[in-house]
Amino acid sequence: MKISPLFVLWTTFASSLASIAKAGDGVIDLTSLANYANQTVPAYVTRNNTPQGNAITDKGATLGRVLFYDKRLSRNDSVSCSTCHKQAHAFSDTATASTGVNGTTGRHSMRLINARFAQEVRFFWDERATSLENQTTQPIRDHAEMGFSGANGDPAFSELLVKLAAIEEYRVLFTMTFGDSAITETRVQLAISQFIRSIQSFDSRFDAGRVQVANANNAFPNYTAQENAGKQLFLAPPPGGAGCAGCHRPGEFDIDPLSGNNGVITKIGGGTDLTNTRSPSLRDLVGPGGQSNGAFMHDGSLTSLAQVVNHYNAIPADNAGLDNRLRRPNNQTQNLNLTQPQKESLVAFLQTLTGSAVYTDARWSDPFDDQGNLTLIVFPPTEIAIQKTGSSTANVICQAVPGLSYQLQSSTDLVNWNSIVATVTADLNGLCQHSVSLTNSKFYRYAYVVNP
Repeated sequence: MKISPLFVLWTTFASSLASIAKAGDGVIDLTSLANYANQTVPAYVTRNNTPQGNAITDKGATLGRVLFYDKRLSRNDSVSCSTCHKQAHAFSDTATASTGVNGTTGRHSMRLINARFAQEVRFFWDERATSLENQTTQPIRDHAEMGFSGANGDPAFSELLVKLAAIEEYRVLFTMTFGDSAITETRVQLAISQFIRSIQSFDSRFDAGRVQVANANNAFPNYTAQENAGKQLFLAPPPGGAGCAGCHRPGEFDIDPLSGNNGVITKIGGGTDLTNTRSPSLRDLVGPGGQSNGAFMHDGSLTSLAQVVNHYNAIPADNAGLDNRLRRPNNQTQNLNLTQPQKESLVAFLQTLTGSAVYTDARWSDPFDDQGNLTLIVFPPTEIAIQKTGSSTANVICQAVPGLSYQLQSSTDLVNWNSIVATVTADLNGLCQHSVSLTNSKFYRYAYVVNP
């Protein structure tokens, strides 16, 4: 990390820092955090699985972003969360099984779009994680994925915490987020889950149409006749409709927590698996240009939306865990008897659920540069303010990084600087201030000192 031991708040120097931060090439400006906490959410989106005690904050999501993209969270520094969840593919993977440090994943990597906007609080395809917080460190603890399992020759998770504690940027980021530099698994979970919950996509053609009508059943004025027909098929139950909305509820298009198996029961590499009942949101099933974001289902066995529609049109076989909504009278599996034009209309509608900004928004992009370096700006592009509080006293004020400690230094010649206060800690709002005597003519500055 490139943090200067002494950052001087001169206007020209600060301006150059600001221009670097705007470039977005391996730079995070901690004095001007991106907006994660107060993003606009449509009024028709009401489901939210954020638990009490871990609301999204700009500070927490910023830390989570760094952790999400940092390959040092894997045993051999080769794999990060983003290796399996790529922004360019709606935070999924185009490979059927993602590659980890010791092999491949057992299931296809689930898209992370709009993970927050769901009634379901459990995660992984089989819902084994009781919350997103619990989910975030399980891949790190997995032998095949990131290799801090503590078994099969892997280091224990506690060794990762020691590894991170030795990295200066994490001491800065954890102090900013939590008030001190202690790094624990709970704090890692809180930060990564805040970042993932912040990833949202509400700029699709569905959203553009939905705001123009009283409810989703009305024809959308921005849709083609085929897309409106597909929407009605999606919303209406059988007979007559496809009944998709019974499990994937608009406008979140999240999965009903009570859903059972969907009839896809194979494993990657062969075998049977009846445990999969979770699904990501149906938003951003494909990319903005209609390109694939990867295969569908936990085993990646369906490679196109047409194949997905065909599967639900005629469920191939029954199983003990099959969702009852996919059964018909006399315990027969679903056969909707959709015509080819109806199938094509459903596909056309599903494609309207894709947004665009989420694929390129810098808030969710890799913060590291091409060489894996990260620069943190810990001073803002503003001058120090000196406010007189008396005839011979004044406050030296700087808007800095919440929770970080700085030195207040003085000089009479702008060459030789002396520390007059060893520790001035910025408050929760990032305000750094200290009173000084004005008995002599002096210059003042705050400096951040990198810990050895």
